[in-house]
Amino acid sequence: MSIPAPDSPVVQTVPPPRASRIVLAATIGNTLEWFSLGAYTLFADVLAKQFFPASDPAVSLMLAFASVAVAYLIRPFGGMILGSYADRAGRKAALVWSIRIMAVASLLIAVMPNYATIGIAAPIGLVFANLLQGFSAGGEFGSATAYLVESNRKRRGFMGSWGAASQGLSTLLGIVFAAVLSAVLTEAQLGSWGWRIPFAFGLLIAPIGYYIRRHVEESPAFEEDAAEAPLREVLRSQKTRILVAMGAMAVSTAISYLIIYMPTFAIRNLGLPKSLAFTTTIVTQIVLTVLAPIAGRLSDRTGRIPLMAAACSAMLLAIFPLFLALNSEPTFAVMTAVMAAIGLVKVWYVGPLGTMMADVFPTRTRATGLSVSYNITASVFGGFTPLVVIWLIRVTGSNLAPSYYVMALAVLSLSALAFARRRLRVR
Repeated sequence: MSIPAPDSPVVQTVPPPRASRIVLAATIGNTLEWFSLGAYTLFADVLAKQFFPASDPAVSLMLAFASVAVAYLIRPFGGMILGSYADRAGRKAALVWSIRIMAVASLLIAVMPNYATIGIAAPIGLVFANLLQGFSAGGEFGSATAYLVESNRKRRGFMGSWGAASQGLSTLLGIVFAAVLSAVLTEAQLGSWGWRIPFAFGLLIAPIGYYIRRHVEESPAFEEDAAEAPLREVLRSQKTRILVAMGAMAVSTAISYLIIYMPTFAIRNLGLPKSLAFTTTIVTQIVLTVLAPIAGRLSDRTGRIPLMAAACSAMLLAIFPLFLALNSEPTFAVMTAVMAAIGLVKVWYVGPLGTMMADVFPTRTRATGLSVSYNITASVFGGFTPLVVIWLIRVTGSNLAPSYYVMALAVLSLSALAFARRRLRVR
């Protein structure tokens, strides 16, 4: 027996000038979120020494990543509050609040004194800033994705794909900062003040994003079908939809955070220099930024599920050979090729993903459903991915362990896609 498909929003085609404003307003907060996250992860080695000093460097690094993982635990609560607010008060109102909170969190990280200066207050302060940022980011994806896909009924896949493109662009900016700073600064300079530069730069995005979001139009689909109690409706009657969206997102989330973690993996496990390790992931982010909108547009013609299923199958088959090649010959050229291959496979999955997840939920609860499913998945398969990878490598003694993790999640995501097509009638 099939579960009824969610309703399709009745909205008008968006003229190009307004479409560009909508894309910028919806994605600028996502850019700030992923830029900050990318900077934190890419400078994890430095932050571990500055805020979590320990006799064992591996323990110090795990504590640094654990502070991010703990922050991810609050993201579902942020998603519930801000996501339901977006379904009650509007996508625009939620996006404005999200970027306000995110700006405060970024400021705290940029100016936080280290452990040598204020002792135990340093890691506590850093964790608090991460918690604040996690709460804000919790409402970002659902509100922004709902806003994008509701803006143009005929090009839902294309509009929704800009979330993935902005993620690639922001992570690319973080990697460029890390590569340049690692190349031009000494270890002492990087540890003392250099790591703060990307966070300070990220603060410049916040006021621009706030201004744009304050002056953009509200989603017409929301205005036609606002909800009174969206969170209660989602939790009572849409649990299956939440699980399907989570399953579809699992493999993409893990790969996203694995890509960000890869420079640290290359430095610690493969012995590549910092500047080269950071540079290898630049090509991946370029691929994701440039091709994500193309993948989204293609999904408007082929359907989301067929394109995503093909990409997920390719990742399932390719990830182990790619890691095997990298471990057999851990050079700059091989790692660059491996990262490019991962990006070329992932982009055809992540491009249509946001729209596919939006199609799972009806308009009246879309932002809430997206926020809840996204943030639980990000907490389980995202924030903990670097921690899980470090633990798997330590336990198995094999640098191939990350590929096993991705393969398991690829199977899970393929199952979710099959269910979405057969039972929820998502195309």
